Amino acid sequence: MTPRKLIARYFPDPETIRNHKNLRCFGSLLVNPGLWHLNRHSVAKAFAVGIFCAFVPVPFQMVLAASFAIVVHCNIPISVALVWLTNPITMPPVFYFCYRVGAWVLGLPARHFDFEASLDWVLNSMLHLWQPFLLGCLLCGLLFALVGWCAIHVAWRVMVTRRWMRRNQ
Repeated sequence: MTPRKLIARYFPDPETIRNHKNLRCFGSLLVNPGLWHLNRHSVAKAFAVGIFCAFVPVPFQMVLAASFAIVVHCNIPISVALVWLTNPITMPPVFYFCYRVGAWVLGLPARHFDFEASLDWVLNSMLHLWQPFLLGCLLCGLLFALVGWCAIHVAWRVMVTRRWMRRNQ
């Protein structure tokens, strides 16, 4: 079974999504068949959108990924699923890495800080950390989105080439 068929098996039915009571507000936007197809271009763009949105430090990243997927006409389920690269377990090290990248690009020394799970700590710390943090998130999001987009195009091409070679034997 090809990866394409395996993934398609778990996709929701577009008709079910369109008729869902909470998603009717999107109306005809969800009818676009390009949002559900599994082709090289749609999947590569979905990887780029999902990975970029995973690095955006806002709540409701899945809504952001779905909105971007509609705008750029790429596969919605893949872009939404990839947002979970930054989940509650991976988010602290990923965002710390983004902060370090931003501090390096700005030429600032990386500050040492002890994390506290409180709103007061977040608000006080972000006064000093927001510029390198947001710059690092933007740069990492763009870089990893580009790498994901290229990797999908290359992997898809290799897979199709191998299938053709097996067929010709």
